[in-house]
Amino acid sequence: MTDPIHHRIDYTSGALDETEAADNPLDQFRFWFAEAGRVVERDPNAMTLSTVSAEGRPSSRIVLLRGYGEDGFVFFTNYDSRKGNELAVNPHASLLLFWAALERQIRIEGTVSKVSEDESDAYFSLRPVGNRLGAWASPQSQVIPSRESLSQRVREFEARFGSAPPRPENWGGYRLRPEAIEFWQGRADRLHDRLLYRREGECWNRVRLAP
Repeated sequence: MTDPIHHRIDYTSGALDETEAADNPLDQFRFWFAEAGRVVERDPNAMTLSTVSAEGRPSSRIVLLRGYGEDGFVFFTNYDSRKGNELAVNPHASLLLFWAALERQIRIEGTVSKVSEDESDAYFSLRPVGNRLGAWASPQSQVIPSRESLSQRVREFEARFGSAPPRPENWGGYRLRPEAIEFWQGRADRLHDRLLYRREGECWNRVRLAP
């Protein structure tokens, strides 16, 4: 439909009950993420990263989840990008994963810090050569004169590094340590299920939120 006011569906594919949800949100995340990997055809690890500038202006973009565990959720990017600059002045951020096929979303809020250089090196070495050259060639978030200028920079770095470009110093990973994780399951009549986990020391407290 071209008119969004008339686009309307009801959510009826599942439910989220406290008696079935895990006590630890990382266990619940692991279960849902595995199911998304089986059902979602493309990029089940795509997530919206929201950051806030020093002036209090929010911005959002899609990044890819590249790892997760008790210590947090990992993604990689150019440290000199807009998100990198905003995280440098305000390390508080949020992540959002949405899977329409499952009628589910997960919201994660916390504090972001850089991963170790060894961890960034290890991941960078797994990337396709073209991606690694692109990390060198792209001054991410900056104005460039043309597409051809970007392609020319790729050719220059390819001539310099060949098939083994090392990781640029301004490129690497971030880890968001979660302080709150909310699991949302769409339900009929917009009476959705929302379970919110909040970190309290080394433990998690779980509550139900109104839809």
